[in-house]
Amino acid sequence: MANARLEAGDKRELSEAEALVEAGRPRRPTRARRNKADGETVDNNIDILDVAAQCFMEMGFQGASIDDVARRLGATKGRIYHYYRSKTDLFFDVHREGMRRLNEAVHAAMQTGSTGRATLNAMLEAHALTMLQNIAYLAVVVQGVHMHRLGATTLAQRQVLDEIMAIRGDFERLFIDVFHRGQEDGSIRAENASIAVKGMLGAVNWTAIWYRPRAGETLEHKQEIARELAKRQVEGIV
Repeated sequence: MANARLEAGDKRELSEAEALVEAGRPRRPTRARRNKADGETVDNNIDILDVAAQCFMEMGFQGASIDDVARRLGATKGRIYHYYRSKTDLFFDVHREGMRRLNEAVHAAMQTGSTGRATLNAMLEAHALTMLQNIAYLAVVVQGVHMHRLGATTLAQRQVLDEIMAIRGDFERLFIDVFHRGQEDGSIRAENASIAVKGMLGAVNWTAIWYRPRAGETLEHKQEIARELAKRQVEGIV
């Protein structure tokens, strides 16, 4: 069944494909200021995150600076420091936002599919499409995982990364649970759910390393890539 989310001002139910695309898009405003009902403007930080994600993707955590983010944003460093005490805090919030978008898209996909295998395919496709739509954020997520694995942080920073890794663990368990469902209904024959899921997610997550948007690339192109990635992973568990 397609996600029942309705578009603003549109009474029709979204199709499965539309629901998955919609789930991968940012839910928060994408400008520094938005108008309230009374006309007053209110600050929000999503544009800071958008620009920071690009900087961290292009220059890495070590190479990027608050100055770089402010310069590209066309703002003062003070505006960034209004929200974040340090570059590390900003990096972690980009990571959280990337995981939030993945979780939202995959949860939407979990409502589709008649078998565990079909649902798993939909989840992987949603995961891949969300990465393609938010590649800078998800590149930062990959960087954060490497930082955690290498211990390249202070104790306080590592505590925050541990919390973020717990979110990733919960995310992985969504796929493992559906994998088990497929084993129970006979649509999945592979035995080791943990290894299979780690392999599939690893392949999709590698998109953050090799994928960069091409000039003129459309949503349909991204959907085609996502479908192919999901298909290849699910075919491997027959």
